Amino acid sequence: MNDENLVKIFKAVSNERRFLILKHLFRSKELTVGQISELIHLSFKSTSRHLAVLLNAKLVNVKQLDLNRFYSINNLYFPKEFIIFFTKP
Repeated sequence: MNDENLVKIFKAVSNERRFLILKHLFRSKELTVGQISELIHLSFKSTSRHLAVLLNAKLVNVKQLDLNRFYSINNLYFPKEFIIFFTKP
């Protein structure tokens, strides 16, 4: 992983809302934007923006099913050293 990718990752997880999104995704495995916005008490639009940052940092995956976008952790790219922060209660 190069320095540019690491900077994107650190910027993405340094935001409290995005950190919470990642914690919820680790626990639930897959969530829609609407479900995430309810869990973190944020508007749909703001949640979508945070998810775009996480997607850009390659920390999450997204798949489209009908009108819903389902987000999940990108296990192939997610730094193994970070997993402990998101899996503890």
